[in-house]
Amino acid sequence: MVEVVPLPLVLTGIPELDFVLRGGLPKYRLHLIEGAPGTGKTTIALRFLIDGVRNQESCLYVTFSESTDELVSAARTHGWDVGGIDFFELVPDEAQAAQQQTVLLPAEIELDKTVQRIIARIEATHPDRIVIDSVSELRLLAHDPFIYRRQLSSLKRFLQGRCITTILLDDLRFNDDGELQSLVHGVISLSSSERDYGAGRRRLRIAKMRGTNLMSGWHDYALVTGEVLVFPSLIANDHTSDVRGAPLRSGSPGLDEILGSGLDRGTTTMLIGPSGAGKSSLALSYALAGARNGEHAAYFSFDEAYEIFVRRGQSLGLDPQPALASGQLAWQRMNPSRISPGEFVWAVRREVEDKNARVVVIDSINSYLSTMPEERSLIAQLHELLTYLNRRGVVTLLLLAQQGVLGDVENPVDLSFLSDTVLLLRFFEAAGQLRRAVTVIKRRTGAHDTAIHEFRLSGHGVEIGRPLRDLHGIFSGVPTYSGSPDNLIDDSSVA
Repeated sequence: MVEVVPLPLVLTGIPELDFVLRGGLPKYRLHLIEGAPGTGKTTIALRFLIDGVRNQESCLYVTFSESTDELVSAARTHGWDVGGIDFFELVPDEAQAAQQQTVLLPAEIELDKTVQRIIARIEATHPDRIVIDSVSELRLLAHDPFIYRRQLSSLKRFLQGRCITTILLDDLRFNDDGELQSLVHGVISLSSSERDYGAGRRRLRIAKMRGTNLMSGWHDYALVTGEVLVFPSLIANDHTSDVRGAPLRSGSPGLDEILGSGLDRGTTTMLIGPSGAGKSSLALSYALAGARNGEHAAYFSFDEAYEIFVRRGQSLGLDPQPALASGQLAWQRMNPSRISPGEFVWAVRREVEDKNARVVVIDSINSYLSTMPEERSLIAQLHELLTYLNRRGVVTLLLLAQQGVLGDVENPVDLSFLSDTVLLLRFFEAAGQLRRAVTVIKRRTGAHDTAIHEFRLSGHGVEIGRPLRDLHGIFSGVPTYSGSPDNLIDDSSVA
């Protein structure tokens, strides 16, 4: 059997992109970054060269379409120092007004002269890394696909055997039916799309990378000041199972009792109910219980501002500020109109993998699904995320707000199949008051109380009442209580 010899790799300067590439770009090879204008090709290329300078490598940037001043100015908007990069501003003879003639030079001669000037600069400076921006300009010089391919093949032959890692940029102006992709060792494709409302979405994929075990598929990415952020897609089976620890108890004896023993590690619990029924408060009680146990809990809020989150908790005797101050509880605002699905999944992973989060709350699934309403794979992404969290032994709580309050209450989407435990919350009227009821309608990992209980949120936290044997219609959305007021939670017990 022939020994497998992995290719030497070079870092791109973007850690998460290197993660997708399983270590970086193959060294001393020719690679292509392709994408429409505005997708970030130049920004990624600059990061690649800046990382080379940081490693004391010689770096060359050959530019046709932008001047050196424009590239330096673009880098400064990110706070990047490009002083160590050799910018070669190459203006083809045909493009120089002073040399325009009535009889133009043949295209093949003009392109050959341009390629020779690139080769001469490389021979003079001996770079370790090169970016050529862009090959579309070379294609314009050629006027003929055959001439263009022959000259690029010539450049490739020159680079082969030299210790140079080269990146070509292509703005996809020409549809060459894969001619360019067939010449290079690797291809990174960039794409962008606009939503009806909110920030656009950028995605990349490694369309080709010979001799490497890369992460296939599309990965979200973002261009922010000072950084190119790539959010690798999640593959749950890449993560080993780590389910350990006793069930997580809420701190409310009544709530823990109706669930049997608490929430088991490595399971997903869904809290379903109309707006205001108490889903967020129940989830917060579990997050704070984990923090009290010395565990790290992460709360991802799509719907609620930080100030409201803190004020609501304090009013219920569930003050999150001590846990937030100690770092045992992390709260992150997820803006559904600005964030991409991949960015959200990556944020969850960082809490789990970097901070060892043992409790994760997603509030709410409704807003998560609105991050990309036209995205058809969101449910599959959510399934992969929950599988990953379960394999990591995390207690996950999902909040799903139902449409309506009383009467025809409907689920906007049925996600109960993704959950191991489901708690249903409802409003009902009794003794002249609007009250809340809770029931456990599903628990895969053990026995549970099947009765319907009243529950109350007060300054004492979560209080669970006796079974409501005379409450009917909770699943139809029109609960009717015909029992004695003595079976209800006494109002005087609430401070």
